[in-house]
Amino acid sequence: MSLADLGFSTIFTSIALVLAGCGAFLIGFKFLSESMEKLFGNGLKKLFNKTSDKKLVGVAMGAATTAVIQSSGVTTVMVVGFVNTGIMSLYQAACIIMGANIGTTITAQIAALNSLPINEVFILLLGIGVFMEMFSKNDKVKSTGLALAGLGMVFLGLHVMSGTMKQYSEVVEIKNFLSTMTNPFVLLLFGIVFTTLMQSSSAVTTIIIAMASSGLVIGMGANGEMTNAVLYIILGSNIGSTTTALLSSAGTSANARRASIIHLLFNTIGSLLFMAVLLIWKDFYADTFCKWFAVPSTQIAMFHTFFNVICTILFLPFANLLVKASVLLVPEKKDAAVKPDVMFMDKRILSTPTVAIGQLTKETFRMADMSMNSLQTAFDGFIARDIDACDKVAAENDKIAELGAAISDYLVQVSASGISLDDEKLVSALHNNVGDVARIAELADNLTKYTHREVKENLVFSEGINEKLIGMYEIIKKQYAVVKRIVLEKEYALMSEADALEEEIDNTRRDLVNEHIQRLSQGKCRPENNTVFINLVSNLERIGDHIDFIAHSVKGV
Repeated sequence: MSLADLGFSTIFTSIALVLAGCGAFLIGFKFLSESMEKLFGNGLKKLFNKTSDKKLVGVAMGAATTAVIQSSGVTTVMVVGFVNTGIMSLYQAACIIMGANIGTTITAQIAALNSLPINEVFILLLGIGVFMEMFSKNDKVKSTGLALAGLGMVFLGLHVMSGTMKQYSEVVEIKNFLSTMTNPFVLLLFGIVFTTLMQSSSAVTTIIIAMASSGLVIGMGANGEMTNAVLYIILGSNIGSTTTALLSSAGTSANARRASIIHLLFNTIGSLLFMAVLLIWKDFYADTFCKWFAVPSTQIAMFHTFFNVICTILFLPFANLLVKASVLLVPEKKDAAVKPDVMFMDKRILSTPTVAIGQLTKETFRMADMSMNSLQTAFDGFIARDIDACDKVAAENDKIAELGAAISDYLVQVSASGISLDDEKLVSALHNNVGDVARIAELADNLTKYTHREVKENLVFSEGINEKLIGMYEIIKKQYAVVKRIVLEKEYALMSEADALEEEIDNTRRDLVNEHIQRLSQGKCRPENNTVFINLVSNLERIGDHIDFIAHSVKGV
């Protein structure tokens, strides 16, 4: 059969159906990924924080998350976000990224089921899911419905594409064209570019599988013998899949960019190693997967899984080397050379991570002292109606931000040095502490805004209010002193006292707000004072919360 035998109308209809099937597949894939992320995203993030500090558990979490969300890109972007915020170390990220590459192969395995009779059952999910979304008022049921509808639409798209393409499996021109596509480097590049455009290696692999299930296998010989050609596209798709993480890391911290580089290194090196094997072993596909599995679509899906599992087994013992390579490839920016005055930390101490963590704990509380001093300046400025205090706070907060960035960078370097699980927990706690300390400085800056408004609008507060505010602030100072002893001197018996002080701060805020509302109703307080006063005491309460978070972050570590 030739193309001329089919006729223009048939060819046009076939092209339209293939495009429609591809569109249905991509939309279904999008619905499935987004809905699964809504259903399980928060739980998976929490699970990451609790269990990703072990190498094999990290791989398992990456694989499970990607299998659930149906997108290694989403998982990797999530990992980049965790690394950017200091929640996850580069080593943990490397393990999870490896697992994500395994998890992404589940999509191809599902697509391979398209050749089985149960395909119609999956398509039925489209109707069931749509009715669940339409008639339910429960958000989780709606999301579940959309996920099922997305999965059904994926199979509907595959069914349309494979069914339409099947009639072309005997067309001489198409068979000849596919048989000439054997250049390994062109096919690898095609896989990279195609995946970069589609932003999903799973989607590319699934389309290749749909073609195979229709009898259209790239690189098939004239007598039906299989070559390695189609496998080069699969390898290229794995490299192309890294663009999602690379794009998501733009504008983030150096450490987050390093996480995306780890993804690139892992996929690229693994693909090139496999390509070398395929170039040397010309009949690899025919000698292995073609003999092990009868159906071409299953063969391709199994190779996709095999490739990612083998790469993970090979690279997992060398995860630290990937981390070190990413640090070399993504150095700190030159303009970051002007660093704040770090008192307790020196790079030479990094060779002894346990000592470095102890020094960084002291450095973090030095930063906390600076934030509390900034808060003192801001609070005193409000009480004294001193506008000049605002500039002092802004200048001090710039130094605090620089110091916080320096501490975070040191923590990253400590993590990259191959520390123990207990030390990694301490590093994670310190990352959280740096964030809480930075928030105290930001809240001090908020107080300066209230001072500006107080002076500009000539706000006058009721008699005795300043004394009550000072009383609330004194409780905060006492709470900070207790928390500092808990963390630096490990006096964990003081936790109950710290919690009691935090609760006293909450009660003081509530009492002050209630008294303020009573004065307003009695006409004893000017209404224009309302916003400033309530925001001020609320900010003071939030400072107490962040100090309490610092104490609890190290509890049990």
